[in-house]
Amino acid sequence: MQVASPSAVRTTCPYCGVGCGVVPVADDKGAWHARGDAEHPANFGRLCSKGSALGETLALDDRLLHPMIGDRRVGWDAALDAVATGFARVIARHGPDAVAFYVSGQLLTEDYYVANKLMKGFIGSANIDTNSRLCMASSVAGHKRAFGADVVPGCYEDLDEADLIVLVGSNAAWCHPVLFQRMLRNRAARGARIVNIDPRRTATGDEADLQLSLAGGTDAILFNGLLVDLARRGRIDRAYRRAHRRLRRSAGNGAQRGPTSRRRRWPPACRRRSRTVLRLVAETDRVVTCFSQGVNQSVAGTDKVNAIINCHLATGRIGRPGTGPLSLTGQPNAMGGREVGGLANQLAAHGLRRASRRSGPALLAGAADGNTEGLKAVDMFEAVADGRIKALWVIATNPVVSLPRADAVRAGLERLELFVVSDNVARADTVALAPIRLPACGWGEKDGTVTNSERRISRQRAFLPPPGEARPDWWIVCEVAKRLGHGDAFAFQSPAEIFAEHAALSAFENAGSRAFDLGAPGRGLERRLRRPGAVPVAAGRSAPAAQPPRFFASGGFFTRTAAGASCRSGAADPSRSPDAHIRSV
Repeated sequence: MQVASPSAVRTTCPYCGVGCGVVPVADDKGAWHARGDAEHPANFGRLCSKGSALGETLALDDRLLHPMIGDRRVGWDAALDAVATGFARVIARHGPDAVAFYVSGQLLTEDYYVANKLMKGFIGSANIDTNSRLCMASSVAGHKRAFGADVVPGCYEDLDEADLIVLVGSNAAWCHPVLFQRMLRNRAARGARIVNIDPRRTATGDEADLQLSLAGGTDAILFNGLLVDLARRGRIDRAYRRAHRRLRRSAGNGAQRGPTSRRRRWPPACRRRSRTVLRLVAETDRVVTCFSQGVNQSVAGTDKVNAIINCHLATGRIGRPGTGPLSLTGQPNAMGGREVGGLANQLAAHGLRRASRRSGPALLAGAADGNTEGLKAVDMFEAVADGRIKALWVIATNPVVSLPRADAVRAGLERLELFVVSDNVARADTVALAPIRLPACGWGEKDGTVTNSERRISRQRAFLPPPGEARPDWWIVCEVAKRLGHGDAFAFQSPAEIFAEHAALSAFENAGSRAFDLGAPGRGLERRLRRPGAVPVAAGRSAPAAQPPRFFASGGFFTRTAAGASCRSGAADPSRSPDAHIRSV
């Protein structure tokens, strides 16, 4: 891999979904330090304590540096042959649904893309899922239910222009500190108010103008009650509703007795504060509601997401500056994984249809069977435990720690016929259990793209050579694919070639019918993403726009008719979304 000159490197922080730009700098002793990229629009040079300490993660202590089979160090050819032979054997005996990939929001988009392509496009199973399922599935389902597509409608700029910012289930002061400081600057400069809704009293609540400590699990009740209250106060935007009917029912919607009667049982202080929240939301035009894992990681997470979105749809406070629901993503590239269909119930490019595989250049990936879902994260490891999954490849994640019922996960992994892990850590719990361990590149050695919470695509650039025999995840997957007989489809020589195919697939048979569109293929990765850009790409452009467009100010939902054709309830407002490639079809 060619490593750029350190003085020229601009890369992206690998910690959370904010997607801060980072410039690595070496001191006179050769130690690396991170400073914020003042030109990156996600952070404008600011870094949190985690990003500032990135240099401390670059040591080679506890790195997995060589391919290993059992206790033996082997060469790459032997390791890759063992992986491919093992998968081929299991597929021949038990069928493609006996194998699975479990991947990660720590992967770059190009890594995700080739893994998804191999599993869904060529092995012929949809059994690929990601640890992002554990934190973002509710948000994905809520956006699709509300808008017809997994589209985050707002952007970080809205945090600068809102007059009221409501945080729900989000300790942003710790988990997304760069964005939280942006909210505090808005309050200092413009007088914006901040409401924190969380059962806990956190650092975010300490800084908020109002802390509302609801009982756990009552978020949907509050926001359904807010919807009732907005109707009572005459704040429903009936013209918007009539023009773009897309208010989807969540638990309690329309049943006015439900939200109000449940609220009577709240503690008196909570009732008083909830009334204040209702009044603030009703009386403030520019409202942004930020939600995160406290909403998503719930048995009713999707209904909570929809209850929040419904309040914005009902009042028309969406798609305009300083308004809208904003999902704060946990991992650095959970959004990129969603773009390439790296979830068991998605196809690539946000909804490429099965028919497209037959009608185009076989593009390319993720359309093996558009009508069949694979096993999702928890179900996948239950299938490992009961023997349905016999071969598993875990990439860049540690399910023995992160999944529920860890002892059962561990026991299931020990019964697999083939268990492969690609990672850069030698002694992580999951790595230690795997008979085949493949050394992957770490943050400073990786080259490709990531997508942050506002749909902004940024480059992650290598500034260090891979240590030992570590290799990029995309290379490892492609080498296994070649050994499985799919060499022509995985003959990529660089992440730029993978990105070009990804972009072509996003634009294929699109013409505005899908939200995700990277525009026409062409130009190199460095030229297309010289600076961070956002999707969708305007018609006629060949690179992402500098500023994320706002969706849905004038409808334009990605709904479908009973006949299956795309049905758009309205075109995007060009005055507010100048770069959006959206039109009625």
